[in-house]
Amino acid sequence: MKFGLPKNTITRRQAARGLALSAAALATGRVRAQAKYPNRPVRVILPFGAGGVADVTARLVAQELSKKLGQNFVIENNPGAGGITAARMALSGGKDGYTLMLQTNGTAISVPLFNHLPFDPLKDFVPISTIGYFTCVFAVAADAPFQTLADFLKADREKPGSVNVGTINVGSTQNLTAELFKSMAKANYVIVPFRGSPDVVVGLLRHDIQMDMDFYAAIKPSLDNGKLRALATSGTKRSPELPNVPTVQEAGVAGFDVVAWNGLYAPAGTPKEVVDTLNAALHDVLADPALKKRALDLGIDARASTPAELDARMRSDIAKWGAVIANAHIPKQ
Repeated sequence: MKFGLPKNTITRRQAARGLALSAAALATGRVRAQAKYPNRPVRVILPFGAGGVADVTARLVAQELSKKLGQNFVIENNPGAGGITAARMALSGGKDGYTLMLQTNGTAISVPLFNHLPFDPLKDFVPISTIGYFTCVFAVAADAPFQTLADFLKADREKPGSVNVGTINVGSTQNLTAELFKSMAKANYVIVPFRGSPDVVVGLLRHDIQMDMDFYAAIKPSLDNGKLRALATSGTKRSPELPNVPTVQEAGVAGFDVVAWNGLYAPAGTPKEVVDTLNAALHDVLADPALKKRALDLGIDARASTPAELDARMRSDIAKWGAVIANAHIPKQ
């Protein structure tokens, strides 16, 4: 009589081979899943409220990313001091590339401005790419006696304390721009903080202050209707939206350079393949002439960067604004 295994019995060798094939299939499935990123909607957390320049710009870019990558990029507004609320939400969303965060030069300012910032933008996040760059405009009322920035500085030096500069809240990019300019130009003016950009414009038109330092989008209506006049812009190159207005450097303050920016970040640990996919997509959509024109209407120079370039800018701005905050004796929050 012959004995053998039952017809449906699986040998050890067959079982091992089956396990190996299953493991290979799972690995292949993971690779395919990564290759298809994104295969579901992506959240983009903003540390700003709806309707502002950052929000409008982010939505513009998110719309084009959705078309490019075939999944919705959904903007979620989570305003709060220092971007803390937004950062917490972004970090709690996982490291798979489906939760991103918009960070800005304001994030760089928060690092030296806060005593205990509960997140580290350099360690807790990885950079993907910039979205755009924008500068501050130095503007005066249309009926002001200053025709140039040199005229303003001359009046400031001849009668110290006779001119005031208005900005939004202390510690903002605009406010620190005024502090940096005051230091570099050896000026004497008083910096007057206001609650918001419209309040600064009202103060300028009432002659409570003699100059407004703010982003182009905030004062564009008043420039367009002739109530305000731009004397200078804060970057090293003339702003595309105001090509006939000199830079602060051209106006005589050597080395002055303030360029604000915003960019996309992901929680640290996000796969490099995901970062590379997003970076390539942003380079494509931000090069589109139609998008660039729409962004320029907001005063934004839409441009992508490499992750390394964005990381270098963040680090440079942390050091730069930390020095300005210390020099101006602005108390930490």
